Formats: sequence, C-alpha cells, structure tokens
Amino acid sequence: MKKKIKPVIFIIALIIIIGLIYGGQILYEHFSYSREKADLNDYYNLTDPTQAVLFVDDELKEEKASCFNGAFYLDFDLVKEYVSNRFYFGKADGILVYTGPNEIYTSGIGTTTVTTSDGTSEDLGYTVSMLDGDRLYVAVQYLRRYTDMSFESYMDEGPARIRIFTGKGTEVQTGTLKKSIAIRKLGGRKSEIVATVPAEQVTVVEQMEEWSRVVSSTGHIGYVENKNLKDIGPTILSGSPAEIDLGEYTSIKTDGKINLGFHPIGGIAGNETVSGVIEQAKSLNIIAPTWFSLSDTEGNISSYATNDYITTAHANGLQVWAVVDNFNNENRPETEAVLSRASSRANLIANLLQKQAEYGFEGINVDFELISDSYADSYLEFLRELSVACRRNHIILSIDNYVPMNFNDYYDLTEQGIISDYVIIMGYDEHYAGSEEAGSVASIGYVQNGINKALEEVPADKLVNAIPFYARLWITSGGELSSKAIHMSALANIISEYGMEMKWDEETCQNYGEVTASNGDFYQLWSEDASSIETKLNVMKSANIAGVAEWALGFESADIWDVIANYLNS
Repeated sequence: MKKKIKPVIFIIALIIIIGLIYGGQILYEHFSYSREKADLNDYYNLTDPTQAVLFVDDELKEEKASCFNGAFYLDFDLVKEYVSNRFYFGKADGILVYTGPNEIYTSGIGTTTVTTSDGTSEDLGYTVSMLDGDRLYVAVQYLRRYTDMSFESYMDEGPARIRIFTGKGTEVQTGTLKKSIAIRKLGGRKSEIVATVPAEQVTVVEQMEEWSRVVSSTGHIGYVENKNLKDIGPTILSGSPAEIDLGEYTSIKTDGKINLGFHPIGGIAGNETVSGVIEQAKSLNIIAPTWFSLSDTEGNISSYATNDYITTAHANGLQVWAVVDNFNNENRPETEAVLSRASSRANLIANLLQKQAEYGFEGINVDFELISDSYADSYLEFLRELSVACRRNHIILSIDNYVPMNFNDYYDLTEQGIISDYVIIMGYDEHYAGSEEAGSVASIGYVQNGINKALEEVPADKLVNAIPFYARLWITSGGELSSKAIHMSALANIISEYGMEMKWDEETCQNYGEVTASNGDFYQLWSEDASSIETKLNVMKSANIAGVAEWALGFESADIWDVIANYLNS
C-alpha cells in the first residue's frame, strides 16, 4: 500500500511544481518589461530617408526637418512659422534675404555665400539654401546667424533628429530620471522601446497617473514610469542670442501728439494750395502732400514736389512727410512687379532718398493700397528695406493701413510696428462707394474696434488714427443704391438742399438724416461734424495713442480745428 502512495505523492508534487513554474511564468510575463524595439521610422512617421524628426521647444512637430549630407534644413514655410518671419524668399531673383535694423543680408539660392547691403561678402562653407522642385530649404545653421535660437542635432540611435530652441522663452516641465531607463512607445511595460536614456534631465510633455511622456536630451520622445522621475518642475527653454549683432530697431518720435493732415495735390499746381489749407488748420504740426507715385515696374516714381512747398510748410512750423503711393500715376504699374524684385525695390528706395535729399522733407509716408495676399511678403520686405534706409538717414517712416480685420492681417501690423516710426490706421471707409448697403463712413464702433485691434499689434506711442473730413450721401433710386462723397465743408448745404432733419444717432455717434424726394428717391446721410469728430477723438484720447491724422486737408469745416486742438492739448 505504501509503495502505491509514493508515486501518487510524486505526481501531485510534480503537478504543483509545474503549476508554480507556469504561474511564475505568467506573473513574469505580466510584470516584466518588453525588450522589443520599436521601428523608429514608423514611430516618427518618416517616409523619406532625407526626413528628420523635428522638435521645436521640445514639442514634437508633425512636420519634418530635412537632412542633406549631414546638415539640417527647414522648409521655408517652417522657418517663417517657427523661427522668424523676417526671412524673405525672392523667387523672381533666386535669393534668400534677411533684413535687420541696419543691414540687408542676401544669399543666392544654392550658394555658400552671403552679401550685406554694404557690399561685403562672406563664404560660410555650407550651402545656405537649396530648392527641391518648388520648395525652398534653409540651413538651420544659417538661421542661427540672425535669430535668437539654438539647436541640437543627432544622427545616432535611429533616424536623424533635431531640437530647435527659439527665442520665445517657452515654459516647460522638466524632471530627472533616477536611473538609466528605456523610454517606450506607449505607457506600459509591454510597449516597444524607443531608446535607452541615461539618468539625466528630460522634458516632461505629458503626465498621466502612472506614466509620463518625456523628451530626452538625444531627441527621442517616449514614456517612462512616474516612479522613475524626480524633481519635476517648471523650466524656461530659450535659444541663444543671434550669432551676429544686428543692432537695435530705433525710432524717431515727435514732441507731443501728432496732428497730421493729408494734403491731396493732384498735380504741380496743387502745391499752390498749401498756404490756404495751413491758414485754416489750427494746431496742425505735420503735413503730408501726395507727391510721389509708382510710375513703372522698375521702381521709378512721378513727383509733384516743389521747394516752395517745403519753404512754406517749414515757415509755418510744420514737418513735411511726403506720401508715396501705388495708385495715383496714370500708368498704374503692377505693384507686385515692383516689390517682388530686389532691383526695383532698391531703385524705388533710392529714388525716394534722392527726393528727400533734394527737398529736405522730414518723413516718408507709404500709402500702398490693395496689396494682395499673394505678394504681401514682398510688400513687407520693401517696408523693411525702406526702414533700413530711413533709419540710416534719420528720416521718419510712417505707413498707412486699412482698419485691421481678419481678412487683411497679412499686412502684418506687428512687423510694421517694429520697423516703422508710426503706423497710421485709416479709420474710415466703413461703408464706401461700392458698399451693398448704406451706412456710416466711420461709426464710433468701427473706429474703436479698429484702434483696439491695432493696439494688439502696435505700441500705443506709434499708433495714429486717421479720421474722415467727408461723409457719403446715399441715394436709393429704382431699387438701386449709389453714393457720393461729400466734403465736410459742403454737408450743411446738402442738408439744407434736401431738407433733412438731422438727429443724433447713439449707435454711430453721428447726426443722421433721411428724406424721400417727390420722385421717390430715398436719401440718407450719416454726417461728419464737430460732434462726431469729438467723439472719435475721445476714444483716441482714452486709448492714449500717438495722435490723429485727417483725410483730407481742404475738405473740412473751419470749426473742426478747435475740437482737434482741444484733443491735442488734453
């Protein structure tokens, strides 16, 4: 009997041992860490051997950098989005341009050299930029010359990777790994290994209950268990100062508030009206004659300037800011053709400087209208290059703009506010000749919203709001709407002629009148007068902006200047 029991006990023990081994294997499989490595090309979604993983301020980007012959490049669109929008791609000339406060730096596409606007050239020993089809790539090393940024690049342990640190000063969470550890594709022991990282500081980009997503110093991103992290806290990531000392953006400021009157000339004979408009314009301190206009696509300009005009203005204590526009010459050359080529931009600037040297006006006012989004970058590059010339020659630069809206934000008031001395918002034409409905030229809401929006981008001491010295008489006849501009000085006669009863409208802060003629035509008028202008000036006073401009001298009624004088003295 005992002999029969022993085999049974042995078999039972063997079963228990096998069960323990199997259970241990199950526990081991459950609690152990996978040693399988992730396919990093698939993990980082790399589809081309020239692609490189891109981090910007330790945020992994869907877009990729590029790596050619061991050097890292960024697509030009990524340069503008993540590094600096001050680089300009001159497609017509095949050049890459960076314009700082005092110099213009130009490099030919596919070359290793850069040339400054003073004619100095330098061979950098690497290809600055290259075209692949119609896509431009810029060497990240080149970006370091002009922008506050730094970068770290890696070619080992997987695909090429680059971490770019911008000058924005981004706050992130960092922590320190307690030991060398594998960071994983997902938060779990069985997830594949991305890379093995030594005990070091990592950027913590996402924290969960048990795992955190981190960026290593070698440019990998993955998950580690929170128990392996310590000393988590905020850190500022920021790039290094630019390699080249570019100098500072300096500005010329006038004493006190600006009161600038635009003076439409229309021809040489128009200069003779200057004494008359000045005589009426109390407290005016700047006059802006519409003297210059683009005359061809080479950057040449037509001119109505005269020395007598300058003499008269200066004798009356006025600065002269000469206006250059893109619409008053009978040739009406294509603005894009002028601004998209370096030679025509340079010629235009040289022509303006020559006129300034000849006549001695204090400022240049740029009034380029109907700029299209398709060449807005060329327009901004022209303004940058003009600002360099003005800064070098102590010329005041002001730029006219529509009231800022979402659809015209490519005018880039932020950049204008940096490179120019003054940004002028044309706070009128809320309703204009082609409007589909009748309405005010400049209601108080339109003016206030325009100023508030502009102040999001432009410093208050650089912002000037222009007010209208005109209104529109709206006529609805036979179901068709039309309008005509009426000078402020003529509004009283219009109101009397049509027998309008004017009443104050709180919504627009203007006197409003309407009347139906005997033939059924319907007339409407939102007037501009001392009361409406005073309300606008009160908004400007509250915003503490740099001053007021008026379109246009000669349109106004005499009483308006007392209202403006009160604003200037407040």
